[in-house]
Amino acid sequence: MNAVIFDKDGLMFDTERLCMQAWDYAGEKMGIGKAGYMVLKTLGMNAAKTEEIWRKEFGGQCGIHEMRQYTKEFYEDYFKDNALPVKKGLYILLDHLKDSGYKMAVASSSRKSEVEAHLREAGITGYFQAVVGGDMVDRSKPEPDIYLRACELLEEQPEDCYALEDSKNGLLSAYWAGCMPLMVPDLWQPDQEIWDIIAGRFDDLEQVRDFIRGNRDQHEDSDYRR
Repeated sequence: MNAVIFDKDGLMFDTERLCMQAWDYAGEKMGIGKAGYMVLKTLGMNAAKTEEIWRKEFGGQCGIHEMRQYTKEFYEDYFKDNALPVKKGLYILLDHLKDSGYKMAVASSSRKSEVEAHLREAGITGYFQAVVGGDMVDRSKPEPDIYLRACELLEEQPEDCYALEDSKNGLLSAYWAGCMPLMVPDLWQPDQEIWDIIAGRFDDLEQVRDFIRGNRDQHEDSDYRR
């Protein structure tokens, strides 16, 4: 394995719970009630697909522009006093992968500009050789497009890439692209379909570090014995 591709929301940053709060706020402002539960219906989807699901859920009550505005308002107020919430083990994993010579990329359904802003805020931009946002591909996760694009930019074959994800749509996207999916659950736990395709489920990113390190050590030992 030569590379590791990261999802962003719910995997590197604890932003999915934050989004639930933002959409609760937006829904109440719009008069449709708390809408944070919509995060669970749209996990891993890009902006266009997410907005499609919102319209199906709320019909004529749903003004997408209004929803965006109130969501932005919530985030601006939140980040006046709070830093971006980083998931446990992120820096430990990134340092290990860099020291071990792995290439790294981000494949997020968020817009590329948002991904890059979060990477800068967390001080981790320099770890990644490629960033792919949901606005850079035609089809949203669970389609494989975003992972295929990340592999292309890394100049690696999908079968040589780990894919770190927390959502069903993301894991299916990685699997259908041909990557090795590793799951670190956030808001959603794996069902049988996902158990059948993942190479491992981990409580945090530090455990992912241990798995990748152990996997490499095992292969190096096997090569030596040959």
